[in-house]
Amino acid sequence: MSAAPGRSQASSHRSAQHEGTPVGAKLYAYVGSRTTRERNARGEGISVYRVDPALGRLERVQLVSDLVNPSFLALNQRRDRLYAVHGDGHELSVFSVDPDNGCLQWLQRQDCGGRNPVHLALDASEKFLLVSDHLGQQGGSLVVLPVAEDGRLGAVQQRVPMVGPPGPHRHEQPFAKPHFNPFDPSGRFVAVPDKGLDRVFVFDFTQGQLVPAAQPWLQAREGAGPRHIVFHPQAPYAYVVNELDSTVTACHFDTASGALRALQIVSSLPDSYTGNSRASEIALSPDGRTLYASNRGYDSIAAFRVDTATGRLTWLEATPSQGQTPRFFAIAPDGRHMFVLNEDSDSIVTFAIDAASGRLLPTQTREPCGSPVCLVFG
Repeated sequence: MSAAPGRSQASSHRSAQHEGTPVGAKLYAYVGSRTTRERNARGEGISVYRVDPALGRLERVQLVSDLVNPSFLALNQRRDRLYAVHGDGHELSVFSVDPDNGCLQWLQRQDCGGRNPVHLALDASEKFLLVSDHLGQQGGSLVVLPVAEDGRLGAVQQRVPMVGPPGPHRHEQPFAKPHFNPFDPSGRFVAVPDKGLDRVFVFDFTQGQLVPAAQPWLQAREGAGPRHIVFHPQAPYAYVVNELDSTVTACHFDTASGALRALQIVSSLPDSYTGNSRASEIALSPDGRTLYASNRGYDSIAAFRVDTATGRLTWLEATPSQGQTPRFFAIAPDGRHMFVLNEDSDSIVTFAIDAASGRLLPTQTREPCGSPVCLVFG
């Protein structure tokens, strides 16, 4: 990263509200991208977009360049601080957010140790930031950094290595590779899918310290490669997308102990597809009735109906992503649109979500964006 990161390029910002959007309401999307030659990337940094909620359109209002691989992003609850990990590096960045136009101003760069931080999440108190360190100095680990009142980060105060036997994949599972670290809806437990060890670790996070839960991990199938997890917003279930074998594991989640228990494993691919593919992102609709998972190779978004009484999944369909390598997707806060980030075709494609069925409907809306890999709303 350069000595003066975060050069800003702002475009004109429309103040007019679109029909169907409440007067005065503003919604922004922050998109991180890969930027380096080693990643064969074409991204330029973090793009800030004004979102038209009614039509699902994006209008870029700022580009923050001179950033190296600002991949995963996280906003605080007040939406005045944005945090970014720098993939393949060892640093995090903190930005302030202008409430009037959503634009970013770089504040701080903080070392998190290791190499290749891949995900980050604020705890409920927003006094701590947790980061998945994919290739740490002592193997993959989960690190905790304190957050000051002004949103700046302190030095790493805890580092917990992921421990276990590597999976059988010769190239992808040589050691621990924690890939994600979201909190459960209560804010007490942290789940960490580890692609290298075929485990989903669970920690109790109390008073700024990580402690293994009573059942410290869920063991996945050999070679599954757990990547991301999503918790059901109302029912005691969680869903893990497994990258290497393109499956989704439905789990019961014990809200008292944090224990995960596998209920069902389903493919994220149609049974007629016989090629190579890897799963990537997973998310639930706001009402919890539809689950989505993305496929890279069979470039598509798979949809499943969720039985909220049992937690089990029923295949609906796989919708083409209208691009290459949908590494990430995000559902708008109102649940009306999905934004699919096609990393290798440099596009963000908008789909409407049918409220009754959960199916994705093409809108013909597409925004160019180099190597996009994460989107958060603010």
